[in-house]
Formats: sequence, C-alpha cells, structure tokens
Amino acid sequence: MTSATPHAERKYRTATAIQRRINPVLRRLPFQTVLETTGRVSGLPRRTPVGGRRVGDSFWLVSEFGERSGYVRNIKADPRVRVRLRGRWHTGTAHLLPDDDPAARLRLLPRLNSAAVRAFGAELLTVRVDLDG
Repeated sequence: MTSATPHAERKYRTATAIQRRINPVLRRLPFQTVLETTGRVSGLPRRTPVGGRRVGDSFWLVSEFGERSGYVRNIKADPRVRVRLRGRWHTGTAHLLPDDDPAARLRLLPRLNSAAVRAFGAELLTVRVDLDG
C-alpha cells in the first residue's frame, strides 16, 4: 500500500469520523443496503452500510478507500459475505477488482452514494459480490 498524501489522509479521517457516527444508525434502517463480512481478527459479523446496485446475480459497489477499508480487508481474509438488499439477506462471494475502472463504475451506480464516494474517496476500488442462487 502506498502512503497517502496529506489531502487523502484528511479525507480519510473526515470520512471515517462521519461514518463512525452515522453507520450505526444506517445499518439499522430496514431497507438500507448492508454488506456483512466476517471480522478478520474477531471472526464476528461486521455490518457496513453501502451503496451499490444489483445487476443480475451480482452486486456491485465501489470502496472509497480501497484496501484501507475495514470491509475490504475482511473480504481479503474471507470473501464469503452477505448483502442485505431491500430488506432481504443474500449470501455470496466478494471479489476485489483492482483492474476495473471505479470512476466509470460509479457512473452506473446510484447517484447519491456515488457522489459521496467521489467526494470522500481517495483510493477507489471496485467490489463485485457474486450472489448465490
């Protein structure tokens, strides 16, 4: 991992401070999309509100901090995840796609979340979850 510029580091600290406060509320909303990973150290379920879009049997999202994101590090340790879409849980396997163009991908995802990812993001990374059955 490369060291972040001072500007990127400020964006990261600002975004994580905001997320620490709003994520506990967002993940409780019944129709908020949530990604559940397994904690790489604790082994416990970790739920993160995300924005993205289901396309066929896949769910696409863009991580605003790439491999610095806790859920991305959890995926690297165990790619089996669950995604709550429209109030219903789906199991699947997550894939990190460093060769995908995350800026182009954001244009295909919901506008509000994509705008937030562009505003706060510094190390964008595309994630695809292949949903089971």
